[in-house]
Amino acid sequence: HSVFEAVKSIAEEIRKKTNLTLDGAELVEKAFSISNPLIKINALQTETEQSEQKGFSNLIKGVFGMFRNPTAHSPKIVWTITEDEALDIMTTISLIHKKMNKNSH
Repeated sequence: HSVFEAVKSIAEEIRKKTNLTLDGAELVEKAFSISNPLIKINALQTETEQSEQKGFSNLIKGVFGMFRNPTAHSPKIVWTITEDEALDIMTTISLIHKKMNKNSH
């Protein structure tokens, strides 16, 4: 349950920063687009910086796909994770929040 709530907090943070009402991949793609970004994690001036922005967007979409969608659509009994896995997921979610808050321009 705490993993599900933590993953949902990513989308909520993106919505708060962008005033978008979208969800999931659509939200992430609009917020972190290269051509018209609403959130930048760097200056987006070089190919490397643009690649990092795309990778960050893909990381968030991957977290949604792996940890939010299964928990939203499956009974608790079907989706079980160990404490170690939960801590790893929480660490990844923490990294995403730190990157969004530290580097957003």
